Amino acid sequence: MGRRQSLLRRLTGLPIELGERIGLLDHVPPGLPEGAPPPKHTFRWDLDKTYLRTEFDSFADLAKSAFETAADKHAFPGATALLRALKQDGNRICIVSGSPTQMRQVLAAKLALDGIDYDEFVLKNNLKNILKGRFRALRAQVPYKLPAMLRSRIGAPAASETLFGDDAEADAIIYCLYADVVADRVSLQDLERVLIASRAYEDDSERILDLARRVPKGDAIHRIFIHLDRRSPPVGFGRFGPRLVPVFNYFQAALVLYEDKVLSARQVIYVALEMLDSGQYELGHLATSVQDIIRRGRVSRETALQLASEANEAAASGVLSGRTDLPPFEKIAEAFRARVRELGSTPTVVPVELAEPLDYVRLVDEEHEHRRARRKQGMG
Repeated sequence: MGRRQSLLRRLTGLPIELGERIGLLDHVPPGLPEGAPPPKHTFRWDLDKTYLRTEFDSFADLAKSAFETAADKHAFPGATALLRALKQDGNRICIVSGSPTQMRQVLAAKLALDGIDYDEFVLKNNLKNILKGRFRALRAQVPYKLPAMLRSRIGAPAASETLFGDDAEADAIIYCLYADVVADRVSLQDLERVLIASRAYEDDSERILDLARRVPKGDAIHRIFIHLDRRSPPVGFGRFGPRLVPVFNYFQAALVLYEDKVLSARQVIYVALEMLDSGQYELGHLATSVQDIIRRGRVSRETALQLASEANEAAASGVLSGRTDLPPFEKIAEAFRARVRELGSTPTVVPVELAEPLDYVRLVDEEHEHRRARRKQGMG
């Protein structure tokens, strides 16, 4: 008790009794109000390296991030416009982040500054893990994110879900596993083996298995986006199947969602404009993004040309009125058309249906080996 008391005082300045009394437990949001209809679409987002530019590959990075104010934190260009668009039409925004619960105030303030309206916001209570001596849980993501998403779906089961993560951790594995548990493609026996491989504590495994039994089943997760913050080669994600789309930026994600008829042309325009406004992207970058996503079979030529046409119509209706600081949208649309014409024969758009079941035990084991190798190299 003395060591726990001392550790809590160093971390928070609070005695342990008060720390436990003020609710340092992970925030588990309630479900829908009684009688409320289920959401049409739920969008689940990670924060660090998915929405926010965050570095935590070293202790110095972690310390810097911990002392940043809301104004110090920066979203990736296009992410804010995309999240605002996704929130429309009664859709649900659910955030599950590996950031510690002690950062809730500053992260919530950042989202408020960006005008992001969310329905759930779950953070990881690593302080509780430390105080209980559960040190494996500090790095483990599967035993943390999977039950958070299962609990969320039990409280508000949407007909469709889209997930956003990044290539810094195990998001691709966790999101595909969640999708397959919800679709009833992973048995409880197989899930138990995955949890053992993920080094989950026994009580956490029991809770996850119980949630997996109770979660409303259905083929609801239609699309998974992995933001390539580390610039990982997209081909490396081919093993996860066609529903998972690696993207270099959020204009590419918006293009795929336009192909899926989730976003309108006007909403895609706003994502593009935010990226141009940021000063980090020029027209040529966006045109290259169009070409890349078509070449990878994620968007068809016809869809890209249709977007250019609809974007011109939207611009003519006044959506860009007063924006003299940006290229005429006719020029933007023509740049997209030119890049499409430059492509030779392009593949047919990849269907979303899965080709074969994933071996999650092997994937989890490989992820642990990869992480161990990175730590040996001093990279995280």
